[in-house]
Amino acid sequence: MARRTPTRRRRRSRGPKTIRKRACPGCRQMKCDNTRVPYVDYKDVATLRRFVSDRGKIRSRRVTGACAQYQRRVASAVKNAREMALLPYTGSQR
Repeated sequence: MARRTPTRRRRRSRGPKTIRKRACPGCRQMKCDNTRVPYVDYKDVATLRRFVSDRGKIRSRRVTGACAQYQRRVASAVKNAREMALLPYTGSQR
């Protein structure tokens, strides 16, 4: 009697893995007004703190999930807020 080799089940391919990109915090506000990228107010320190690290550095787009236009506007708003002494240039001291 011949030996029967065990049949192996083939897995169905689920297609390529899709990585869902994080939505830009500025483009989410697009529903409120019709502009492509909303104005970033340099006086709104609470919003700008999300884009600044604890050391005082502006976080990158990879970390924040912002689109290029919104990241540029955030960066200039952070710089304006620093100039007006609303945000510190450096983080807390060691």
